[in-house]
Amino acid sequence: MKKLIATGLLTSMTLFLFAQKINKIINAKEVERIETVLSSDEMKGRKTFSPDIEHASAFIEKEFKKAKLKKFNTANSYRQEFNMIESSNTSAVVIVDGQKQADSSIAVSSFQPKVSLSEKNTEIVKINASDDFRKKYSEYSNSKKNLLVLVDPLFRSYAGRLKRRAPAKFEQPDNSIVFVFGINNAASFSIELTNNINKKPLNNVVGIIPGKSLKDEYVIFSGHYDHLGIGKPVNNDSIYNGANDDAAGTTAVITLAKYFKALHNNERTLVFVAFTAEEIGGFGSQYFSKQFEPEKVKAMFNIEMIGTESKWGKGSAYITGFEKTDMGKILQQNLEGSSFKFYADPYTTQNLFYRSDNATLARLGVPAHTISTSKMDNELNYHKVSDEIGTLDMNNMAEIIKAIAISSRSIISGKDAPTRVDTKTLN
Repeated sequence: MKKLIATGLLTSMTLFLFAQKINKIINAKEVERIETVLSSDEMKGRKTFSPDIEHASAFIEKEFKKAKLKKFNTANSYRQEFNMIESSNTSAVVIVDGQKQADSSIAVSSFQPKVSLSEKNTEIVKINASDDFRKKYSEYSNSKKNLLVLVDPLFRSYAGRLKRRAPAKFEQPDNSIVFVFGINNAASFSIELTNNINKKPLNNVVGIIPGKSLKDEYVIFSGHYDHLGIGKPVNNDSIYNGANDDAAGTTAVITLAKYFKALHNNERTLVFVAFTAEEIGGFGSQYFSKQFEPEKVKAMFNIEMIGTESKWGKGSAYITGFEKTDMGKILQQNLEGSSFKFYADPYTTQNLFYRSDNATLARLGVPAHTISTSKMDNELNYHKVSDEIGTLDMNNMAEIIKAIAISSRSIISGKDAPTRVDTKTLN
């Protein structure tokens, strides 16, 4: 009996000390301190490629240094630098079966200054009237071959949209893809392209806490730090502060990094990353995902827009793609007995699982989910100048961050490994 009492006292004391530590590090005051800087007018909306996003990056780097995180791999700093490569087609002469095609019926994706294509080095493929245009377009755009894509006249209205969309990647592919709208067959062709190539520097901010017994297995905590910058004034305000989208998620990443560093009991290696360029195509997460062997990433907690109450009220959040792995169930189990609740994404028609930085790793099979509270059917400040810190609930944000910390404990300890995403079921 004495032994049981002593064990009970020890357990109670451990829980008390645990609660003290989490409340000391993850609290409304600390959340507000970080959020205030990231969403301030001085950051001018953290637009990708602007000088202002550099200020945001520098602040996050400073916070990672204060947390005493390690650098990722052999990096000299917390900046994970890469380029976004933009290509604009300046000249396209496309002759199919002896007929020169009108510029208005051609769209080009090519990243080489000068290109010559013919039947000798290029494959002909089609988008037929019965095809799903977007699906086929995505398939061909991701090809590594030279392609001449013949698009049925039914889809002619897409030509202008593709022509206006300058292709961009973080790697410079060797192949070229030319879409020709309005024809179904080609016996012979010749194509001459001239492109203007522009490389623009970008950087994620990455820090790690090395694991102990499972240091080659990774758990990722992420959010994006870019937003929309400065736009057309609304009520004399032109700064899109992005307090909820996604200074809130980045605040959570910084706070979690400090907490787990203080806890110092992670068996798996923890990776904390603030992504750039989410708003313009997810280039930061795309580059980041290339740095890992997917099977070694055991889970990804992507945190986006947690500053407002969810549809269920305070003390709750939802997990996108809940049904695709058992990670959500693991998190729910780890929160049993608490007042906080994780729910499945209620906005499935909006495809949120594919609309944030988790998607790139999820497509590689990683149990990568976004945690959010945003009411996407009625989020009043989404992508507006009104997305300011005054609209956020700091106490609720702190509780959400605590819930992420607590619910992840069996995963970072190595006890649980969520099931993998079945990539065959993904869009």
